[in-house]
Amino acid sequence: MSVAGDALSILAISAGAFFFLAGTVGLLRFPDPLSRLHALTKADNLGLGLVVLGLLFQGEGVFASLKLVGVWFLALLAGATVTQLIARAAGPSGPGG
Repeated sequence: MSVAGDALSILAISAGAFFFLAGTVGLLRFPDPLSRLHALTKADNLGLGLVVLGLLFQGEGVFASLKLVGVWFLALLAGATVTQLIARAAGPSGPGG
């Protein structure tokens, strides 16, 4: 692996870790559940995307890279679905409303 690829990996993974930390701070600091969900979902999706981008530079082939992108896509899909379900249950109208 080249020095440039290693540097890009370190940069992208560090930026991803920063967004994970920012999402955690938002989860702890925001007052209501909906704003907590918003902060956590946005930051975690971007953080995971940056970590996957950093790992793509370290991948051993196209198949490994496709698996990483597939995992990211499934995490995006699961995060969006779970966030919608939690927001519906914790929303102003309450469960089932």
